[in-house]
Amino acid sequence: MTSAPRIQGIRWTPLPESESTLVPGHNLKQASSNKIRRAGRLLCAHLVVMYPDLIRDHKHHLRLHRQCCSGKELVDALLSAGLSVQTRSQALGLCQVLMDEGVLAHVRQESYFQDRDAQFFRFVALEPSAEDRDGEELLEGLALLTQLGPTALLTTILRKPPNQRTDEELALIFEELLHVKAVAHLSSSVRRELAAVLLFESHAKAGTVLFSQGDKGTSWYIIWKGSVNVVTHDKGLVCTLHEGDDFGQLALVNDAPRAATIILREDSCHFLRVDKRDFNRILKDVEANTLRLKEHGKVVLVLEKNSQGSNSSHLAGTLGSSRYSVMAGTPEKILDYLLETMRSDSTLSDPVGENQVSPPPPPPPPPKPPPPSEPEWGLLHHFGPGSEQDKAAYILRKRQKILWLVNQWVSLYGRLLQAEACAVAFLQVRGDARLGPLLREQMQDRRRNRLLLLTLSFPSSSIVSYDIYRPDYSCLTRLLQVNASVQEIIASLVDCQDWTKDWILVKVNSTGDKVILPMEAFGVFTSLGLNERLFAVSVQELHNLAPHPDQLGPSVGSWESLDFISSKDLANQFTEHDWNLFKSIHQVELIYYVVGPQKFPSATTANVERFLRRFNELQFWITTELCLCPDVIKRAQLLRKFIKLAAHLKDQRNLNSFFAVMFGLSHSAISRLSRTWEKLPHKTRKLYGTMERMLDPSWNHRVYRLAVAKLSPPMIPFMPLLLKDMTFIHEGNRTLVENLVNFEKLRMMAKAVHLVHHCRSHPNREYRRMLGMGEL
Repeated sequence: MTSAPRIQGIRWTPLPESESTLVPGHNLKQASSNKIRRAGRLLCAHLVVMYPDLIRDHKHHLRLHRQCCSGKELVDALLSAGLSVQTRSQALGLCQVLMDEGVLAHVRQESYFQDRDAQFFRFVALEPSAEDRDGEELLEGLALLTQLGPTALLTTILRKPPNQRTDEELALIFEELLHVKAVAHLSSSVRRELAAVLLFESHAKAGTVLFSQGDKGTSWYIIWKGSVNVVTHDKGLVCTLHEGDDFGQLALVNDAPRAATIILREDSCHFLRVDKRDFNRILKDVEANTLRLKEHGKVVLVLEKNSQGSNSSHLAGTLGSSRYSVMAGTPEKILDYLLETMRSDSTLSDPVGENQVSPPPPPPPPPKPPPPSEPEWGLLHHFGPGSEQDKAAYILRKRQKILWLVNQWVSLYGRLLQAEACAVAFLQVRGDARLGPLLREQMQDRRRNRLLLLTLSFPSSSIVSYDIYRPDYSCLTRLLQVNASVQEIIASLVDCQDWTKDWILVKVNSTGDKVILPMEAFGVFTSLGLNERLFAVSVQELHNLAPHPDQLGPSVGSWESLDFISSKDLANQFTEHDWNLFKSIHQVELIYYVVGPQKFPSATTANVERFLRRFNELQFWITTELCLCPDVIKRAQLLRKFIKLAAHLKDQRNLNSFFAVMFGLSHSAISRLSRTWEKLPHKTRKLYGTMERMLDPSWNHRVYRLAVAKLSPPMIPFMPLLLKDMTFIHEGNRTLVENLVNFEKLRMMAKAVHLVHHCRSHPNREYRRMLGMGEL
C-alpha cells in the first residue's frame, strides 16, 4: 500500500529550541505590549470624541470615583461606535486584554472586567492627543485586540474560583475543552464536570519544578501553554510534553507517589489543574451515571445519563424520566436501542447533536452469503415477514423507523452503496403491499429535505490515464481504474517490446529518492507527490535510475503573464476550482482516508488525496514563482499581488487556499528576501501581518477555529487540520472497549465529518452568485 500524500507547510508541534531562539521571547512580548498600549490609546481617543460624557466622575455608595466609566457604558459605547466590535462577548474580551496590559484598570484594583453598571473602570495614564486620531491604525489595533480577546477572556474565567463562574462561562470552558487533546477521549458529561472544577495555574520561569518524584499526588495537570520535561532518577530525561498533553493522573488513580519530576521547559507556562478531590468525585459521578445492560452475564450495552439533554435530539433514548446516550455496546444491541428510542417523525435535516445516536459507517462487504451478524441483516430481522401479529401498531411503527433509518443511510452514502454487495442485497426488499404508504411517506420526506447532491469525480471504478516512464524517459500511457493495484499496472505493460517478468514499479522524486511499490499496493495514481513520477524498470535498471528532467521544476517563472490578471480574478478562479474539488469529496471518504485501507480495502480516497495535492500545488507554486522572478521590483509587485490574493481568498471563505498561499509566502526561501519585503507598501505589510495571525498554531489553532465559528456557509475549510482532528480522534480512542463498540468515538468522528456538510449546506449556484457580487 502506498503512503498517503504528505501535507506540507504546517507544523503539528511547537517549534524546536533552535527555532524558538531566533527572536528573543522578551522582545516579542514587548512588541506585543507596545501594540496593545497604542491600540488602547487610539481607542480611548476615539471614544472620547464620539462620547464626550463617557468618562466622568461617578458617585456610588457614598464614594466618588473620578474620571471613569461603568463597564456597561464602555461595552455599549464599543458596540455603537461603528467599529468592528459586534457582540458583547467580543467587547468583554477586548476590555480584558486592555486590563491585562494595564491600559484599563478597575477603580478598586480588581483584575476582572465586568459588564455592569456598578463596576467602574478608567484608562490609565492616557491623555488623548491629536496624533491619536488615525482611523486606519485604530482599525488595525482593534483587530489585534479582538484576536487576543477570546484568550484573555477565557484565561480570566479560568482564574476565577469555580463557584463564581456563570453558566455562560462554563459553556465557554466546555467549548475550549473540545479541542484539548488530553480530554478528547472523555464523554461530554465528564467534560462538563471538568469545566466546573478546572483551575488555572501559571509559572513564569523555565526550570521551575512543578513537583518532584516521590511527592504525594494532589492534582492532575493539562498543559494549556508551553512545554515541560519529564525526568526520573534512574533514566534522566524521559520525554517532553507539549500543549494539550497531560500528566499526574496515575498518582491520583493509584493513590501512589509521583513517578517522575516535572520541570518547566520554557518561560510562561500555563496549566489547567484538577485537584484530587474533584478528580475522584468526577470518577464516582461517572460510575453513578452509567447504566450497564447485561445478557447472560455479559455487558451488551453501556448508557450514560445526560446532564443536559436536548429536547430536539431525535435519537437520544429515555429510560424513565432521564435521558441516556449510548456509550458502547454490541452492534445488535445498539441497533435494538436505536429502533426503540428514535422518533419516527425526524427528518434528514436534523442536526447531529452530541446526544444523538448516529449509525457507524457500513462494514466492508463480507463474503457471500453475508453472515447474519451484519447490521443490515439485523434490520431485516426486525423487518421480517412476520405473522398475523405484525399488523399490530407496534410492529408498524418499528417498520416505519427502519425505513426512516434506511432512507437516511441511502441519502448519506448514495452511489457508494453500489460497491457494497451486502448493501445492494439488503436494499432489494421484496414487494409488500403494506410497505407502499410507508415507503412513499419516507421518499416524500427525503425529497423535502434533499441534501447537497454530491457527484464523485473519482469513484473506485473511474478510468484515468497513468503515465509510466522507462529509464530512457519514454512514456507509456495506460488507461486503468483509479484504484488499480501495482500488479494490474505492471500487467498492462506486457505489450511493451522490452517487457520482462522482473519489472517493478518505482516511485521517484525530484531528489532521486526511490521507493519500490509492493505488488499489492493500490491507489498509486492519487498518492503521488508533486514532483514524483512512476517508473517501470527491471531490478538491474534500478541502480542507474534518475529523475525525469521535468521533475527538476521550471527554470522561468510566469510573472509576466500574471501582470495581466488581477488578484481578485485569480482568487475567483481558484475558489471556483477548489469548490468543485471540495464538493466532489463524499463525507464518508474522509473516514476511509483516516481509518485506512486495512479496514476498507475496496474504498477510494482519490478525491480527498486530490484535494490535498491541490493544497501542496498552490503552496509551492507561490514560492516557486517568487523565487523565479529575477528583478527585485517585479518580485515586490508579485509579492504584493499574492498577499492581496490571500486577502481575497479569505474574504471568499476559501480557507484551504488561503492557508496554502500564506504558507507559500511564509516559506523560508521567501521570508529571507528582506530587500523585496522592504519595497512593499506599509499598508500591504500590515495586511500580511494581520492575516499571518490566522496561522498561529497555538492552542490547537484556536485563532482559526474561532474565525471559522463566526463564518456562515458556503465555505471551504482548512482540510489538513480537519483530517488531523479526525486522525487524533481515531488513534486516540479505541474502537472496541471490552469487546463493545466504542460509540462515543463514532459520535466524535461524525461530529468532525459534519463540518464538511455544514460548509456545503448552500448550493454551488449561490456560491458563484456571491463570488460575482463580491459579498463573500
